[in-house]
Amino acid sequence: MLLSDLLSLDRVLPNVRANSKKRLLELISEELVRNDESLNSREIFESLCARERLGSTGLGNGVAIPHGRISENATVQAIFVKLSKPLAFDAQDGKPVDLLFALVVPQNCSSDHLKLLSQVAEQFSDPQLLSQIRNSDEPAELLELLSGTQH
Repeated sequence: MLLSDLLSLDRVLPNVRANSKKRLLELISEELVRNDESLNSREIFESLCARERLGSTGLGNGVAIPHGRISENATVQAIFVKLSKPLAFDAQDGKPVDLLFALVVPQNCSSDHLKLLSQVAEQFSDPQLLSQIRNSDEPAELLELLSGTQH
């Protein structure tokens, strides 16, 4: 599965404001259910929080990949969030986070889940791509960058 298969314009959110990690995870949960009534925002939020309690999903360089497992979801769901102001996220390097790729997967999804996380982490380790993403606030351009159809 490719990142381009998971994202659409309505799942690319630039200029998001959040004043805490908890509020940001709530916002991500709310956005993921916006166009899919089969999803439960509370379940998503609790799953993301449970994963964060195990250790921060902040990778460093201002990037985080919050993720979790949910039981009722039949398909993998993803969203990209670009914060208007970096937020403390307990990242490995201690730096605040401004770019997040959130992912929720069905409970029984194992190897695909790990492959996706690896793919996202690899993509977000490219300094040139991070610079391009940080220099854009246009959802369509961000989607192109994230999908690998530009740069």
